[in-house]
Amino acid sequence: MPDGQIANTSSAPGGDGGQGPGAGQAGGRDGREQKPQSPEQSPEQSPGQPPQQRPPEQPEGESFRPLSQPSLETRPPARPLDPVDRNILRLLRADGRMSVRALADQVHVSRANAYARINRLVDDGVIRGFSARIDEERAGQGASAYITLKIVQDSWRSVREQLLRLPGAAHMALVSGDFDVLLLVHTADNRSLRDLVLTRIQSIPEVISTRTLLVFEETDLEPEI
Repeated sequence: MPDGQIANTSSAPGGDGGQGPGAGQAGGRDGREQKPQSPEQSPEQSPGQPPQQRPPEQPEGESFRPLSQPSLETRPPARPLDPVDRNILRLLRADGRMSVRALADQVHVSRANAYARINRLVDDGVIRGFSARIDEERAGQGASAYITLKIVQDSWRSVREQLLRLPGAAHMALVSGDFDVLLLVHTADNRSLRDLVLTRIQSIPEVISTRTLLVFEETDLEPEI
């Protein structure tokens, strides 16, 4: 289908990822859809020394709250995961609010061991954070779409920075194949989606063309770790 049209994709049985009926036009340019107070000093800290950051105490029954992640430049290489680490990741993926005590009971280790393992997984960058899984439609974002972009060669870093500022951008990837970038967006309705494509994405100088694929239904998957 020529660029500039919105092609429908459906995960309904028999859809097989093909075009759905009633594909809408996104409009565009003839075949194209074209961005504190300083901490208190601890009693054992000598005057003039920088304050030491300590892990927060873990009150009984409270969900684990990880420390802030180190930057990519400073964090060490990730260490191999053993079966206990993988069970911890599986449980936290299912319920990020699970307390350390409950988690330790389920993986059959002490609370101190579980707490140390979670901190290590955070420090190694295996756990990138904890967040809520949102039903976008019930949260007022009724239109979702995957947008493919062809971009100028060697412009990925510049394009990525501009796409990060787009309202509703949920995921992006640099890919191989007939297009260069795959972008998932959530918007309030089709009019908002059209405006996002035509006025925001097409205004990025390095974007050559786009194609929009409406999402009819989606399912979050949780692959085994």
